[in-house]
Parts: sequence; C-alpha cells; structure tokens
Amino acid sequence: MTFVVVAFQSQLSQLLPVVAEVLPRVARITLLIAIGVFLANLAVGFGVVERVAGLSRFLTGPANLPDEVGTAILTTAASTTAGYGMLAEFRESGMLDDRATLVAVTINTFFGFVQHIFTFYAPIMIPLLGLQVGILYVGSRALIALSITITGILAGTLLLSSANVDRSATVAADGGAQDAGSDGPKEVVREAWDRTLPKLRRIVPRLAVIYTLVVILTRVTDLTALTEIADPLATLVGLPGAAIPVIAVFALDTTAGAATIAPLVGDVFTPRTAVVTMLLGGIISFAVSTFKRSIPFQYGIWGAEFGSKVIVVNTALKIVWIGVAVVILLLVPFPV
Repeated sequence: MTFVVVAFQSQLSQLLPVVAEVLPRVARITLLIAIGVFLANLAVGFGVVERVAGLSRFLTGPANLPDEVGTAILTTAASTTAGYGMLAEFRESGMLDDRATLVAVTINTFFGFVQHIFTFYAPIMIPLLGLQVGILYVGSRALIALSITITGILAGTLLLSSANVDRSATVAADGGAQDAGSDGPKEVVREAWDRTLPKLRRIVPRLAVIYTLVVILTRVTDLTALTEIADPLATLVGLPGAAIPVIAVFALDTTAGAATIAPLVGDVFTPRTAVVTMLLGGIISFAVSTFKRSIPFQYGIWGAEFGSKVIVVNTALKIVWIGVAVVILLLVPFPV
C-alpha cells in the first residue's frame, strides 16, 4: 500500500507542472477563439460586414474572397487568435473551402504582424538593438509579412473562383434567411453566443489534449539540437563566426538574441549582417516555435489535417521571403 501511495505521489508531482503550464495557455486561447467566433456571428447579425466592406474590399476583392473575410483580416490586427477564430467559423459554415481559407490565412499575415509592432518590436526590440539596426530589422520583418500578404492576394486572384466560396453559407448555417434589422440587439447577441458554444465544445478538448502532449514532449526532448544547423547557414551566406552562437540564441529566444548581438554591432557585425543573422535565427526558430506553439494552436483550431496544411503554407512562405530579404540585404546596395 505504501508503495502505491509513493508511486501515486511521484506521478502527481510530475503531472502538476504539466497541468500548470497547459491550463493558462488553453484558457487564454479558448477566450480569444470564443471572442473571434462570437465576433464573426455578431458581424453577420448586426450587418457589420457591410460597414467595413469598404475598408477591406481592396484585400478581399482582388483575392476573390467574400466581404466577411475582410472583417476577420482586420480583426487580426487586434488579435491573431480572434481573427483565426472568425476564419474558422467561416470555413466550418461552408462559406470558404480549404483553398479559400488558406488564401485568407496567408493574407492575414501582415495584419497579425502589425499588433506585434506596438507590443514587442517598438517597445523592446528597437531599444535593445539601437535605432538604426532596430528599424532595419523591424522594417525587414514588416516587408516580409507584407510580401506574404501580397502573395496571398495574388494566389486568390489566380486560384480562387466562385467554386471556392459560398457567399450564402453563413445565412444558411444560421437556419434560414436573416434580416440584420429584424431582431433586436439582445436577440442578435443571444443567437451569436448560441452559435459560438458548439464551436468551443469541439475546439477546447482538442486544444487541451494537444497542448498537454506538446508540453510533455518538450520536457523529454532536447530542442536545442535543432540549432546545430546555424553553422552551415552562417557559413553559406558568409557571416562572421560570431553569428553562429547568436543565431542559436536568437532561435530559442528572440529577446535574448537581440541582447546578445547588440554590443557586437560596429565591431563584429555591420547593421546589415546583424539583421541577416537575426533573420536566419528566425528561420531556425520556426522549427522550435512550430513544435511548441504552431502545432497545438493550428491543430486546436482546424484539426490535424487542415492545421498541417496551414503550418506548411505559413512556414514555406516565411522561409522563402526571409531568404529573399537576406539576399537583398547582402547583395543590393542601399544606404543604411
């Protein structure tokens, strides 16, 4: 009996840290997804889509996407998770097929980056790196995100048609034609919440399971081994030897990487090579962040099959456009 109690206490002591790490993540993402799906339903119920259509149609029009998607894209500038939640609602209602959803997610990229300018890059990265290197780095990241968004718009222009979009799906999914002005505000809010709850019941258990598995795996797996590719990357583009440990640190922690490279600018690194080093660290960090954050987040929202497609598209486009930015920084002469 004593052995059983001791074994139980040992297992409990190992489980509690996992639960303590998983619960806040799941709670936060659940809240933001609830907000996103709820806003999507409110946008339809109150006719907000028509009011913001003029602002977002320059994105959705060329990409052959419905106006409702523009609401989700603009919402992403305030909350990436809420914007994704809205897109998940549109996909599950049948408004968007998988191809149209991938295009919408790609267009989201720049607007997801915008919020980080005010919460991370401006208050943290630019002071750490100094004005010149900081602005060059943040500007490079902004142009990379914008390039991905433009790629999404072009993909929608070339690959989407009416076959990929059902513009009446949201109305049909709500149980029939709906006049935005036929119900009072309380009824619209109640109906929006009633349509939100089933999505949460489906998504939250999936989030909890996947996050738990990821946390357990990260505790038994040495992710730092992924940074071993820093050496060939730095050698390939001709960076100084000091770039290798910086890339490794930056891949695991962006702020620590910036603090590591900042004192070396001017002596070891030029502003260009400093930014290139950090961008290469960003490529390696995708492997770490995909495992720790993207997989549980995307799988939780979309499920494993479609979530994998989103991860592949996002990662591939980031790597391609970071590669383009590295080439431009190293080869194109412009004043810095």
